[in-house]
Amino acid sequence: MSQSFDLVVVGGGPGGYVAAIRGAQLGMNVACIEREHLGGICLNWGCIPTKALLRSAEVLHLAKHGADFGLKIGQIEFDLEAIVKRSRGVASQMNGGIKSLLKKNKVTHIEGEAKVAGQGKLTVKGKDGKNTELTAKEIIIATGARARELPHLKADGELIWTYKHALTPNVMPKKLLVIGSGAIGIEFASFFNELGSDVTVVEMMDRVLPVEDADISKFAEKSFKKQGMKIKTHASVTELKKGENNVTCVVEAKGKKEEITVDRVIVAIGITGNIENLGLEDVGIKTDRGHIVTDKWGHTGVDGFWAIGDVAGAPWLAHKASHEGVIAVEKIAGVKGLHPMDKGNIPGCTYCRPQVASVGLTEVKAKEQGFDVRVGSFPFIGNGKAVALGEPEGLVKTIFDKKTGELLGAHMVGAEVTEMIQGYVVARTLETTEAELMHTVFPHPTLSEMMHESVLDAYGRAIHF
Repeated sequence: MSQSFDLVVVGGGPGGYVAAIRGAQLGMNVACIEREHLGGICLNWGCIPTKALLRSAEVLHLAKHGADFGLKIGQIEFDLEAIVKRSRGVASQMNGGIKSLLKKNKVTHIEGEAKVAGQGKLTVKGKDGKNTELTAKEIIIATGARARELPHLKADGELIWTYKHALTPNVMPKKLLVIGSGAIGIEFASFFNELGSDVTVVEMMDRVLPVEDADISKFAEKSFKKQGMKIKTHASVTELKKGENNVTCVVEAKGKKEEITVDRVIVAIGITGNIENLGLEDVGIKTDRGHIVTDKWGHTGVDGFWAIGDVAGAPWLAHKASHEGVIAVEKIAGVKGLHPMDKGNIPGCTYCRPQVASVGLTEVKAKEQGFDVRVGSFPFIGNGKAVALGEPEGLVKTIFDKKTGELLGAHMVGAEVTEMIQGYVVARTLETTEAELMHTVFPHPTLSEMMHESVLDAYGRAIHF
């Protein structure tokens, strides 16, 4: 049995399904192969269900502080099983939505595991064990990534968790240790801390959220500690000793070792691309340190083969994958006026409490690249809407090229900054300078006014602080 298509997309995550739909919009006969769940890790085991969990934690936090808003709220309890059930329900609803979108756009959805079988050829092993042969003019590999593991930090799903296990906990750990303070680690630390776990975060670098601007990391770490988290930086976990229902973690920092016994451990030390068993080497597709090597359009250098999303390397973000999918398909279709993606304009968001969001260069990176910079900042405490919301904790920071006025970077920590960051992303995409930002009218009262004030502060013109 053989089927022929103009385009076959291997993987139905946020990169794959978007690429498939865009291909169909451009008149191609498209198939999308997914071995597990449409929506990939992001929708089923990442971005979406974690936000559902964090929303429950946010509502719990507000309920606990009802008196601050003049509200009398009785005994507050949470039901972990119900929280997880809601999270899984949200993921299931979104998964069904993608199935409908593929059907609406006449994309052929094939369930199974694909392997490259030659130039323009794929073999798909279905869930029934039978193989289907596909041919395609173009093939996009969008197989995503999985949690990175080290031999001495191997997850077992019982005492030692990856993000997938942490999304469906069968127990509320009284004590929890999180290895890694990137977005995944800190989001889970924030969730379990809010629900009452005694949380310890271990980070190898000199600060939490190490990819963020140093001022933002410092602000966030201070807030996490205020909430009761224990933060250990310049530290690593060298051994995990499993007990009957606990784990003793050997933590080494600055040459000294200590043992910390906890109920559960979450390993969040990064991800690695799903490049195995795809037959890539048989057609000469190059890989490097766990990801497929591509050019700026997503092409692998081998005729007819493209790669997008997490499997094509950092940054490992769903919105980056979706955008890469559109670019690759439009390049295949010969769309005129197409531009490659500028990774410097990809925003990063972490949905902990307080939220963290950024785009562009940090202050240190800007200086390392030789820019003479102007830096502005504005605190949430100076914003009327933030105070009215009961969210006075936060900071907006902007970095400009002193010579040209170019917005080099924007960094934020505080309530709803993951929604606000897009304003700065649009500004960078449009190559806006400080002049346009200063002359933009921001509505009052809003949190977004802090974005304006931060720009003004970079030029000594801030009004409200």
